[in-house]
Amino acid sequence: MTDQYASTDTTSWYQQQLDEERNYVARLYERLDTLRNEKKQQLVRIQAQGLQGSYQNQSERDSFASLYQDRINQLDAVDDRLVFGRLDTDDAVARHIGRIGLSDNQHTRILVDWRAPEAAPFYQATAANRQEVARRRHIMMSGRTVESFEDDVLTSTESAQASQALLSAVSAPRTGAMGDIVGTIQREQDEIIRDEMRGVLVVQGGPGTGKTAVALHRAAYLLYTYRDRLAKSGVLLVGPSEAFMNYIDQVLPSLGETGVVMRSLGNLYPGIEARPETDHAAAEIKGRSVMQDVITNAVMLRQRSIPETTWVTVDGIRLRVRPIQIRRAIGHARESGKPHNQAREVFVDHMVRTLYDQMRDIVSPKREDGLVNKADRSYLRQEIRQSREVRKLLNLCWMPLTPTGLVDELLSRPKYLVDAAPMLSATEIKTLLRAPGTPFTEADVPLIDEAAVAVGDLVSEAGQGSKKAQQRNLDTAEAALENMHYTLEDIGVDGVVTPEMLAAAQEPETTWASVADRAQRDRTWTYGHVIVDEAQELSHMQWRMLFRRSPLRSFTIVGDLAQASGADPSTDWGSILEPFAPNHWRLAELTVNYRTPERITQAAAQVATAAGRRVTTPTALREGDHDPELIRTTVEDLDKVLVTAVDQQFQSFPDELIGVIAVGEDYSKVHQMLEKIYPGQVWTGTGRRRDRNIALVTAQESKGLEYDAVIIVEPQHVVQQDGESVGNLYVAMTRATQTLTLITTALTNQLPAGLRDIQAKNF
Repeated sequence: MTDQYASTDTTSWYQQQLDEERNYVARLYERLDTLRNEKKQQLVRIQAQGLQGSYQNQSERDSFASLYQDRINQLDAVDDRLVFGRLDTDDAVARHIGRIGLSDNQHTRILVDWRAPEAAPFYQATAANRQEVARRRHIMMSGRTVESFEDDVLTSTESAQASQALLSAVSAPRTGAMGDIVGTIQREQDEIIRDEMRGVLVVQGGPGTGKTAVALHRAAYLLYTYRDRLAKSGVLLVGPSEAFMNYIDQVLPSLGETGVVMRSLGNLYPGIEARPETDHAAAEIKGRSVMQDVITNAVMLRQRSIPETTWVTVDGIRLRVRPIQIRRAIGHARESGKPHNQAREVFVDHMVRTLYDQMRDIVSPKREDGLVNKADRSYLRQEIRQSREVRKLLNLCWMPLTPTGLVDELLSRPKYLVDAAPMLSATEIKTLLRAPGTPFTEADVPLIDEAAVAVGDLVSEAGQGSKKAQQRNLDTAEAALENMHYTLEDIGVDGVVTPEMLAAAQEPETTWASVADRAQRDRTWTYGHVIVDEAQELSHMQWRMLFRRSPLRSFTIVGDLAQASGADPSTDWGSILEPFAPNHWRLAELTVNYRTPERITQAAAQVATAAGRRVTTPTALREGDHDPELIRTTVEDLDKVLVTAVDQQFQSFPDELIGVIAVGEDYSKVHQMLEKIYPGQVWTGTGRRRDRNIALVTAQESKGLEYDAVIIVEPQHVVQQDGESVGNLYVAMTRATQTLTLITTALTNQLPAGLRDIQAKNF
């Protein structure tokens, strides 16, 4: 305890307080269980109704069932360590702070949600600015049991040391899944979490400063504070990889939020699960701003005229089609400003009219007196549309496109890519080319998204028929309301029921889905707020894809420019955001490293600065007990050295999660060896870790993750694979919370400059 109220028997006082906290927390759990049982009973009753009633009744039933299930999921998710703090104010009011808010059956609040304004002093109050707080209590729990508590008495001199709750949290063994920091949020983190939603907020922070935790807690806070504004549009959270998304996926539910759409960059486009991009040169080219012009050109190249006059036959009649006629139709369609597939309808209509005029003159020539034969020939339009030769010709000139088909063809057909990308060199064209049908990569996704905007949705007859049916329903509804005008006026509801409402009542209801469910299936969905983690990695085209999903430019962007991979990373956020939100963003910085001990942080910073990187070195919360270790060995003994290093970690820290980081061929060899020596203990970051204590990842995949001990195999290869950039090595070194070991077969002068000063141990 930092300080305590005066007491003649501190031990007795502490035990009394502990018993009181346990009794109060038991009351909170009793209320939690009651609410959960109520929702379960309501869910059972609504499900028992079965498929009965009108479409509207069924939709309402599904909606209520989903709401009840969401509430049950929320109450289940916050069960572990429901309460973590208490505030005692100057006027002797005690408020317990927890993951969600709870009230008793008399509607008296018994637990304050951590996001509520009344909870803010728990994170913000200091001895210099108490905010009417006399005492702040940190309650440490295991499951539903209060194990201990720690008090900060703000009316006395505040200790400069970190609280025991914070130190315990940062020193605890890693589990392979990220935990929330809701009980140990620090003041500078809280200020960022509670910042208003307007504009673009950039959160810059070095390794271990809690950037990801702040981003997740900010998502939960915004949903709580701006519930009305975000209820219909939702929040999108984007991370760098699937390993990262698996790492963080339980944090938001533990904070009482289950409705955030969480996607990696590779899975952001509906229906595509992209692979990591292993060709860094290809990824760099695909990320350039010029690629939007390449996609535009690729689409226009599929809108082409014919080289010479040709003939088509419609119902036995030969019609002439000239190149100038095709060009005029293409120009008319482009002037419509519609996407390719919708503009194609304009093109087709124009050509059908052209052919119709020609066919009409043949079928119904002018009479001898010069007058026009006015017989109805409208059926000729349908015959022209259905003509096989006409359809073949028009498809040749303007074929319907899909975004995935366009990108696949663009990257696999040399002449098509050369014609679409005249601004790229021959070497760059060769770098992009690949075999047809190659699985899409993360760097392809922004190109597909760009193509989706350019080509639009496919126009189907079924879709046109559905629209026509909807219009017929609307026309019928308008006529019905017109006929019932006086009746509705007499009963005082004229104007209350709109034609759209009446027409909608006649439409079969689709299955109810939450905002998150609908948003992640809809490419065109725009979110109320977008949160981007590890943002320093994004290319121009990836930023373009993300800003398309938030036209209001409401973003929280989290990253560290020093951790960017690639040989030429951006040095300031302004240059990155200039094309998308010029003069519309603000910067907040995190200054304390909670994860990585100072000894490791200094070594990692030395590697980065020796390579010319600008590093913001946050103040480390802990010095650490172990210096980084560099082991030099031979290629033949590399496996033996790695096994020895792993075994030593297991002996020193049996419950640790060991992160082994390797790239390229090293990764494959290490994976094979570890599986042989430690069967059933190797985890590659996908799915649940269970009891596997060795996590094997690449340097790129390690971004945002953390391990008790980190072992980096062949650090020089990490730099080489990243185009001689130290960004990924810097990231890998700062994943450790306790110990760092680097194993190399290189000579001293072959190592990155920042590692050459570390005293190596030969094996």
